[in-house]
Amino acid sequence: MQQDQTLVDSLKRQLAERPDAIAYRNGERRLSYRDVEAHTNRIANALAAAGVQRDTRVALLTKQHIECILVTLAACKLGAVCMPVNWRLSAREIEYIVNNGEAPFLMADAEFLPVVEKAGMPGVKTLVCTGTAPGGVPSLADWYAGASDAFTPVVAGTHDAALQLYSSGTTGLPKGIVLSHAGLLSTSRVVSMEWKFDHRHVLGNPLPVFHVAGMTMLLLTLHTGGQTSAYAEFDPKAYLRAFAQHGITHTFVVPAMILFMLQVPDAKSHDFGTLQLMAYGGSPVSETVLQQAFEVFGCDFLQVYGLTEVSGPATFLFPADHRAGNAELLRSAGRPIGGGRLRIVDPIGLQDLPDGEVGEIWIESDRNLKEYWRNPQATAAAYPEGRNANGGWFRSGDAGYLKDGYLYINDRIKDMVLSGGENIYPAEVENVLMRHPAVADGAVIGVPDATWGEAVKACVVLRPGATAGARDIIDFMRTHLAHYKCPKSVDIVEALPRNPSGKVLKRVLREPYWKGQQRAVG
Repeated sequence: MQQDQTLVDSLKRQLAERPDAIAYRNGERRLSYRDVEAHTNRIANALAAAGVQRDTRVALLTKQHIECILVTLAACKLGAVCMPVNWRLSAREIEYIVNNGEAPFLMADAEFLPVVEKAGMPGVKTLVCTGTAPGGVPSLADWYAGASDAFTPVVAGTHDAALQLYSSGTTGLPKGIVLSHAGLLSTSRVVSMEWKFDHRHVLGNPLPVFHVAGMTMLLLTLHTGGQTSAYAEFDPKAYLRAFAQHGITHTFVVPAMILFMLQVPDAKSHDFGTLQLMAYGGSPVSETVLQQAFEVFGCDFLQVYGLTEVSGPATFLFPADHRAGNAELLRSAGRPIGGGRLRIVDPIGLQDLPDGEVGEIWIESDRNLKEYWRNPQATAAAYPEGRNANGGWFRSGDAGYLKDGYLYINDRIKDMVLSGGENIYPAEVENVLMRHPAVADGAVIGVPDATWGEAVKACVVLRPGATAGARDIIDFMRTHLAHYKCPKSVDIVEALPRNPSGKVLKRVLREPYWKGQQRAVG
């Protein structure tokens, strides 16, 4: 069988093999592969009439998985690129991303239209809503209803851009991470093989579509001919019922979701008979939570370590590793997958380090990002040795070491905070913190949190004579920044520890909070 070259090829293959099989469901709503083809053809025609063409970015601000995958595939048929935007961001942050991508089209849920109105996005010529909206904004369905269901896709190359996701950099400005058809298809191939997921299986997907995991799970169904049961929002009680109601065989969740489900009083009484595999990743998980999960769900577990820049997964800690009874192994991030390779490199001298020594994790795989959108400097910095036939060696920014072929994450070179699966960059938060009139100096760190893995903490030095409490500082920041990025706690300190060159010693700041605890990246 010829290997798919693009996401559209995957849809064509499913149309030939199982046109009437259910591809996506949300509650009682179901779409077969034949339905997906008809809808995406109509949307592609409507997008083309609106001026969308090859390499145009198509922006989405939605929780809705089905609308997201339909627009994504329609864009691919035009050679355009889908650009899901994090709906948890502030109007100002959304404005920057949509303008940076120069997207002429934006689809948003009705609940996000007030945020859209606040944002200045002069380049957006077409605005549609996923559902019914007040104020004359057409629904997506009404917008494309009159379009033809016949469309001939443009010819696209396997290394062409297919998806653009945004991730904040250490400077605080989000970077557009451009992923290719080849990289995304590679993710689908390795996940379907290692998770043993095929056309007979049902994937429960409660992850947001602006995350690489949420998107790649939608594409897994497209590759395998299986079914996605999608959930726009995660409700632990409802999701526990969904396993039996929707026959879920596989799911991918963040550790906080596992914890929330375990905290439901009657969690053990639910039927998990169809559940074969629960994959997890995105933030640290405690051994206690993992042991409870083994007992309640009774299925195989698989840990994922990865990044948006590698189209999702870089390593897996396999079910056999979880069953080995080795506590040290459970603290590892697993082994490279799908022909990928790892190096541990001295981030200063750029020399490879031996097993057991901590350095920066470099990743080579055919899933590595194509580029950072219109940011050649960042792309070059990410690939210090350039690209090669295997994708090139990508600098992850995470620190860790190798032992017996397993990767152990030690710390974050970039000081990133991972909270509930969200990547939070302290520099971005600190830029807002320093605007507070009472703040003379400040630093942001991640501290342990039983629910979210980590929580954001601000350490603040006040101006002479100024008074400000933690609540005042947090409230101020929430008016300028997405709430999940804001500190959950604030410590007022006399001074911040610095080295002779003036750089804040964040390791010193973190040490009291992490004493006796394992700190890792998910």
